[in-house]
Amino acid sequence: MAVVRDIEPWDELLHAGRADERLVMQSAQHRRPGRAVAIPEELHPRVAEALRTRGIERLYSHQAEALHAAWAGATIVTTGTASGKSLCFQLPTLDVLCRDSKARALYLYPAKALAQDQARALHAFGVDRVKQAIYDGDTPREQRSAIRKRANVVLTNPDMLHLGILPNHRAWGDFFANLALVVVDEAHVYRGVFGSHVGNVLRRLRRVADAYGTEPRFVMASATIANPGELAERLTGLEDFTIVENDGSPGSRRTIAMWNPPITDEKLATRRSPLAEAADLLAELVAKGARTIVFMKSRKAVELMAKFTQLALEDAGHGELAERIAPYRAGYTAQQRREVERRLVEGELLGVVSTDALELGIDIGSLDAAICVTFPGTVASLRQMWGRAGRRGRGLAVYVAGEDALDQFFCRHPDEFLDRPVEAAILDHENEQIHAAHVLCAAHEGPLDAGDDATLGSGWRRTAEVLVSSGDLRRRPNGSFVPRRTDDFPAAAVSLRSASRDHVAIVDTGSGELLGTVDLARAHTTTHEGAVYLHGGRSYEVEGLDLEQRRALVRPFSGDWYTQPKRETDTHIERLLDRREALGVTLSFGTVVVTEQVLAFQKKRMADHEVLDLVGLDLPQTSFMTQALWYELGAEVISPELQLGQLLGALHAAEHSQIAVLPLLAMCDRWDIGGLSTNLHPQTGGATIFIYDGHPGGIGITRRGYDAFEALVDDAHRLISECPCETGCPSCVQSPKCGNLNEPLSKLGSALLMGRMLAAGS
Repeated sequence: MAVVRDIEPWDELLHAGRADERLVMQSAQHRRPGRAVAIPEELHPRVAEALRTRGIERLYSHQAEALHAAWAGATIVTTGTASGKSLCFQLPTLDVLCRDSKARALYLYPAKALAQDQARALHAFGVDRVKQAIYDGDTPREQRSAIRKRANVVLTNPDMLHLGILPNHRAWGDFFANLALVVVDEAHVYRGVFGSHVGNVLRRLRRVADAYGTEPRFVMASATIANPGELAERLTGLEDFTIVENDGSPGSRRTIAMWNPPITDEKLATRRSPLAEAADLLAELVAKGARTIVFMKSRKAVELMAKFTQLALEDAGHGELAERIAPYRAGYTAQQRREVERRLVEGELLGVVSTDALELGIDIGSLDAAICVTFPGTVASLRQMWGRAGRRGRGLAVYVAGEDALDQFFCRHPDEFLDRPVEAAILDHENEQIHAAHVLCAAHEGPLDAGDDATLGSGWRRTAEVLVSSGDLRRRPNGSFVPRRTDDFPAAAVSLRSASRDHVAIVDTGSGELLGTVDLARAHTTTHEGAVYLHGGRSYEVEGLDLEQRRALVRPFSGDWYTQPKRETDTHIERLLDRREALGVTLSFGTVVVTEQVLAFQKKRMADHEVLDLVGLDLPQTSFMTQALWYELGAEVISPELQLGQLLGALHAAEHSQIAVLPLLAMCDRWDIGGLSTNLHPQTGGATIFIYDGHPGGIGITRRGYDAFEALVDDAHRLISECPCETGCPSCVQSPKCGNLNEPLSKLGSALLMGRMLAAGS
């Protein structure tokens, strides 16, 4: 009996990729049946009726589990994309509002579009007791008073909670006095510096609620991550979260493909642009009728790729399809974004090119194919993006690699890549600078006293004493702490996206527009005179850096080069916190002071990275304290041949490769990490490699590297030893952020060094 196989729109494309070796791996995720259960009888009848009116007669098992957990206490739901996580917090919200006419709920989203989407979803239930309203920077001032008084579900973001709601809590008194539920959606986004800030904002929220006599239940939703319970506890300061992670939703059959652009220059090991490669893939899929989403990292790349795809369709004789391709990114008006979302849902668009704005849970319907262009930074994000593919129970998920070290590492280990566990979300709310800023904000919201241990944790006292010393707080005779100045508004000085309170403003000289800010500690390396600065996917050239006025003046830039600073870096070990022997080296973790001085910068051609010029700079030194791991290498791992001159290059290349793979263990970017390697450090007395958090105070990234050091070295060793280049390339040991301009580097020496370390640990 003949077996009839469905022909998919992408079969021909994959066959061609297999033939010319661009397709390095093809796998399949099989369809998974769903597990449905009855709607709990305890659910309020109005809510149960609203579900049935929408055609929902049964719940997925994880939705019912989440409902019971949320009734009992703090809950975090971590299931896959399109698994119906929204119902996991909508149902307990609707239930409590139907039972208590005075109850209030607060929804927090990292993006405005998500709040808009959820407001529509709540309205669609048709429960008359629900009066939802969005309260963010776009809310007209004349509407804000009415929202505070009448809305029982307020949808906002952490920034507005920090800036607009908590400092003005007296105007929200009735809301806080009846706050029953706090929903934190897309919790995995709150990591690193942003998460460390949000961890403080949520503690301040609990403190203000406590002052009004309420203790709201927290319900959180997250993409799949390695440490959901730990993340929830670190964000809120609460303990004993119930974790709901057994996904009861049906899973689509999905074809997974890893795609590596062809090498265009064997000597330089350069490959065809992943952007051009993905544009061709999108054009072919759309021409076959497959509704496709493509994820890009930058706004500029989004616009370019949408244009490339439209041109490719016109060249192939499909001009009528070019109008059915659209870009989607931040920077568009809300109306423009809503229009793209509508066209996607209704099927008008066949292709959309987006930043990670559409990775999150905005309802755009199911698509046939999802393409991720270059590694998005975490396996968790990649799976979120791929989860968009699966219309009609089947889909195609493609990962198009770039020439970056991680991308090529994954192309050499495709099977391991698919099986790799998702990363842990890292944050540290007690980062010294971040914590101090929020303790000061909390003091302006109400005097700090012993009762605040329950919400802020006991660590606030130590920070308050520091703020007394700096003149920001004063201690009353009764032992409480209050602001020294009552006319200040400290929340306005705290950006939730920055670890430092000391910023440099970036100003476009043409328009006078404030583009954003950069930490003072990073200003010398990113906004020095002559630097090419990227903001929102657009390029600017820095005309001047005024450190006294804390201002960098920039102008739009369209040249074909980029810049890389040359700097000297020193590390001073301030405090040893942990130490162990591992892989034949002495491994330490603690705090260090990093001192940097930018001496010059290179101009490099975009196409082939050729050096065009070296320009000297006269900038002062900068220093900051942070967390670091470091290890001292002795004769057991330093082989005799390295002593002959390769040692410094071997140490330097090993440092680069370990920084490149550290994001596989912690949800961070390589730009969040710095390093230093030396054959003679004055404090250790020998060859030492340092890897440190790039943010002042540290946020826990290198602690994760210290704990998983053996895996870190193993990944780094494979990264370089398996790269086909001869002497080192951007896919293994060269770093785009190296302060020594990638000199000296010894690929062979680092492979020998780490090979001996792994042998010593076996």
